Amino acid sequence: MAQKLYVGNLPFTATEDQLRELFGQHGTVQSAQIIMDRETGRPRGFGFVEMDNAEAAITALDKKPFDGRDLTVNIAKERSSGGGGGGGGTRGGRW
Repeated sequence: MAQKLYVGNLPFTATEDQLRELFGQHGTVQSAQIIMDRETGRPRGFGFVEMDNAEAAITALDKKPFDGRDLTVNIAKERSSGGGGGGGGTRGGRW
């Protein structure tokens, strides 16, 4: 069963193909995604990899250098519900 991994501290030049290749050395990669900033279209420095054998990839790659930066690799946490942003439309309890 595939697990989703969080991959942090990615170099801003990293590509999804590079992630697939790097993690593919440790198991079968189902998907690789680098998260982009909505406003600027630039990479945000983290991404996700879904793969089999996630524990082997974590052991092999966490805190290891990749293109000059030490990666952070761990099991991705589920996004909490509750949404983000926005203040609800009232100011000081008044409309």
